[in-house]
Amino acid sequence: MKVALTIAGSDSSGGAGIQADLKTFTAFGVYGASVITALTAQNTVSVRSVADLEPGFVAAQIDAVIDDLPIAAAKTGMLSRASIIEVVAERVRERAIPNLVVDPVIVAASGDLLLAHSAVAAMREQMFPLSAVVTPNLSEAEILLGRQDIKDRKAMRRAAIDLVQIGARAALITGGALAGPDAIDILFDGHETHEFSQPRRGRRAHGAGCTLSAAIAASLARGESLVDAIRAAKTYVSRAIEQSPPFGNGSRPLNHLVSLTK
Repeated sequence: MKVALTIAGSDSSGGAGIQADLKTFTAFGVYGASVITALTAQNTVSVRSVADLEPGFVAAQIDAVIDDLPIAAAKTGMLSRASIIEVVAERVRERAIPNLVVDPVIVAASGDLLLAHSAVAAMREQMFPLSAVVTPNLSEAEILLGRQDIKDRKAMRRAAIDLVQIGARAALITGGALAGPDAIDILFDGHETHEFSQPRRGRRAHGAGCTLSAAIAASLARGESLVDAIRAAKTYVSRAIEQSPPFGNGSRPLNHLVSLTK
């Protein structure tokens, strides 16, 4: 059994963040370890409060895991301020953590801001060069690139290329917010672009971005190529949205058990 690590914030409603990541790792048959960067009081409607952990304690969690477990892949989620980004990047470099998927969590599905504006540059400069792939949604890609023109597939392809040019090894722009019958994501792997499409499931989802990046990391941990990992993750997320449980007053949480049930 392979081991995957998530470095992210906790979601008290269980639909996103650490909770979503660990469920996803289990669904993909990998052992999940976790490093918590922040505590959030949130549900499917909004993020009510955030308590960041001290960077030193984040580093101590990473060291404890790496000293004991053979990490085959990792993902980052909510790294809410520059000091946390810096310590995570330092540990990733020093401990040679492989197959890192960087989900640059900036805006929650509810619209709440989860990354300080002052930390956006640190995310680009410190995390991107360490990543196997970065996975921003449309809004996050616009913030990372400092523009507001990513509104169609052509612009998504250009944005993926631009993110690689500023330091990422590969960039996957997730287009779930675009109108149309299909949900389309576009990858630039440093050499060519790839497009991934699934029928739109007709509902907003809580934790879809976290789940997608965790699924990619789990597949990378199992030895799959990046393109195959993204394809498997995209299919899993689509099915998990389609069979989402009918509760919550905001965006529905995903059914992370979809691959474990008939």
